[in-house]
Amino acid sequence: MPHSFGYRARTRHMFKRGFKEHGPVKLSTFLINYRVGDIVDIKANAAQQKGMPHKYYHGRTGIVYNVTPSAVGVIVYKVVGNRYLEKRVNLRVEHVRHSKCRQEFLDRVKSNHEAHVAAKASGERINLRRIPALPREARSVSTSENTPQTIVPLPYETTI
Repeated sequence: MPHSFGYRARTRHMFKRGFKEHGPVKLSTFLINYRVGDIVDIKANAAQQKGMPHKYYHGRTGIVYNVTPSAVGVIVYKVVGNRYLEKRVNLRVEHVRHSKCRQEFLDRVKSNHEAHVAAKASGERINLRRIPALPREARSVSTSENTPQTIVPLPYETTI
């Protein structure tokens, strides 16, 4: 049972760098632009201890509400009891990245718009809704040229 209750207690594996990702932070990290309203994922980078999030926010997704030269402010909703609290967390840019959670939706909006324009030009109706995957079709196995075989385990043999 742990007896230390520090700010980074029990984060041995959570904050470790990935395989072949050790060393200083890449400069491309600082060249990414963040704007107010962007959706970002919070992932702590152990190479930079300044502006690091608390372990609760590691892996959470939030919305940028403030941008400074070296940090961003992120709104994250935290479940406390039976309610959601809006938490405002200030993090350095090393600990955030743009989220891909909305990319599939944006791609679908674009493809639906193109399909809608093409259908309107040809004058036909088109269904733009997502259709769930149906069950696979039934198959029957014929035994005419495929005789059943009985499979039995081989007896154990010692080769000494």
